[in-house]
Amino acid sequence: MRIGFDGKRAVQNFTGLGNYSRFVLNLLADHFPDNQYYLYTPKSPKSNLGIPNAVRYCHPSKLINSTLWRSGLIVSDLKRDKIDLFHGLSNELPIGIAKSGIPSIVTVHDLIFLRFPDYYPYIDRQIYKYKFEYACKNASRIVAVSKQTKEDIISFFKVPEDKIDVVYQGCNHLFQHQATEEEKLKIRKEYNLPEKFILNVGTIEERKNLLLIVKALNNAVSKNVKLVVIGRETDYAKEVREYVAAHQMHERVIFLKNVPIKDLPTIYQTADIFVYPSEFEGFGIPVIEALYSGIPVVAATGSCLEEAGGPGSRYVHPQDEIQLGWQINYILNNPIKRASMVQEGFRYVQKFTEKTLSKNLMQTYYKAINNA
Repeated sequence: MRIGFDGKRAVQNFTGLGNYSRFVLNLLADHFPDNQYYLYTPKSPKSNLGIPNAVRYCHPSKLINSTLWRSGLIVSDLKRDKIDLFHGLSNELPIGIAKSGIPSIVTVHDLIFLRFPDYYPYIDRQIYKYKFEYACKNASRIVAVSKQTKEDIISFFKVPEDKIDVVYQGCNHLFQHQATEEEKLKIRKEYNLPEKFILNVGTIEERKNLLLIVKALNNAVSKNVKLVVIGRETDYAKEVREYVAAHQMHERVIFLKNVPIKDLPTIYQTADIFVYPSEFEGFGIPVIEALYSGIPVVAATGSCLEEAGGPGSRYVHPQDEIQLGWQINYILNNPIKRASMVQEGFRYVQKFTEKTLSKNLMQTYYKAINNA
């Protein structure tokens, strides 16, 4: 089977959508090596970014505007290459794909811009709505990264339920490596990590709700516990830093920048608890990373984080700092409960193994080709 992919995020984005794109490419190349994989991008990246060698880069047949090409003109190149199936990895499909005779899949990650419109400029919301809805209406099948996202697609776009398959995401295989005590000690020294700390990883933006953790730390958690934050900062980070300064918490809240992916798993494994009280997520990859890393998770109710964290994790209302602080204290002060959460979390996260996810994704591909 000759499978084509939209390569924009895979070669340009180094976080969420880019990580997902590269994850899918590696997943399929490893578990279904007999297929041929074509990545459509205006130009090849300067480095391979972890994209497997089995993937062939495909460029426009004519020198044209890259946005116009990706939005629709790409279809002629898919026909040129005799593509059997096209997968839009990041919420979009080219215009005209439904009439081309080429079956298509679109992965929809979340509809947060519709659930929380205040987080997005008006024009961005209109563009996203048009692109996402067009893709969902014209795709042969839809991949939703969680049950929550599937429900949102049905609710907002009135798409038939049987057109959507939930195929979860996995995380980088580096998180499945258990660091040695020597490696942990090296990372502690390199990043000057505290003896006891809770960890938060993700973009520092309002929806991710970092301020709730800081308030819980200030009002309800023992003073010897610190917070380590890893993530790209937005304007919201200023609000968090102002709270930290006003409450003299500089020594308790530690911001780490430019942490390479190779060091991240060991930092996870060094933490006591992973805390992720996001208001809303499409899935929540950091939760999966934490479960693989063998640390307990406290996340928020209200979206899909219960799907990512499973029954062994703890959940709090995303506006309840006291409840969050209580959960953190409870886990820190109950080593037996903490060990139980770790064991149950590790059992649960096995449902996100690459073998399982690749099988599920390929089943969706066959449905699209066979008009199932």
